[in-house]
Amino acid sequence: MNDTNTMHAISQDVLGGPEVLKEAEVARPAPRPNEVLVRVRAAGVNPTDWKHRATGGFLGKPPFVLGWDVSGVVEAAGIGVAAFRPGDEVFGMLPYPFGHGSHAEYAIAPARALVRKPEGVDHVQAGALPLVSLTAYQALIETAGLRSGQRVLIHAAAGGVGHVAVQLAKAHGAYVIGTASVGKHDLVRELGADEVIDYRETDFAEAVKDVDIVLDTIGDDYSLRSLRVLRPGGIVVSILPVGTDEFHQEAERLGVRAVRMLVDASRSGMQAVAEMAQAGTLRAVIAGTFPLSRAAEAHTLGDTGRTAGKLVLVAD
Repeated sequence: MNDTNTMHAISQDVLGGPEVLKEAEVARPAPRPNEVLVRVRAAGVNPTDWKHRATGGFLGKPPFVLGWDVSGVVEAAGIGVAAFRPGDEVFGMLPYPFGHGSHAEYAIAPARALVRKPEGVDHVQAGALPLVSLTAYQALIETAGLRSGQRVLIHAAAGGVGHVAVQLAKAHGAYVIGTASVGKHDLVRELGADEVIDYRETDFAEAVKDVDIVLDTIGDDYSLRSLRVLRPGGIVVSILPVGTDEFHQEAERLGVRAVRMLVDASRSGMQAVAEMAQAGTLRAVIAGTFPLSRAAEAHTLGDTGRTAGKLVLVAD
């Protein structure tokens, strides 16, 4: 667009299905101190996007522009930004949950939420990695304290967070067990899993034991059932932040730990992700790419719950 005061964004005025997403012309934001304006080249779409689209989630009532993943080029830097200058290629996760807005031509980000995009990683990969990788990193490394040789169970191991968590755990020397539908077993093994369980045919709580860490990406009864497969002192980390007190009470009764967490923006975490991506030990499986203007199609596919890996919006 020629008008430097406006941009295209995927906005919504009401809650609902993918059809509520509309391409709109909105005001282009300007960076405040310690912020940068990023021209978005690619932005991942995550389950939290379609859940917020449908329910409002943490954001409440629309209008709003969704999107937390971002990869692009610094367009302008606010006062005090020392790390970046216009033209730098960067990627990262906008602060979750209230820093949303990457499903647009431009996005504002705190400078410390971003790191330089590795030269060997393209924008689609970089746009797919941040939220899921930070979630897996903060759950497994920072919260659970994963160590080499530990046994890790990862639910929905072919999903967005799960498929990254498998790679992350293997890179840190873990023995990895994943749950997935049988059609996704080859992918999960290719990513490094030592065992894969068909959750439709096998009760993981009966098939698995002596686990040090469970990454629960599903919630509901999975959280409670996961506690039963732990060794004494083991931990279930659930990335579903809301649930009943029974989760914690049952953990205490069993002599294990139960933690719920939300991902948070982090330069140190993103730097770890960038280094793994550059080294080739971490990659996003791309389930599909869509021009920004076709964001509703990405949401429609995401709503099926059947995709493996990540959906990504790319600049038109």
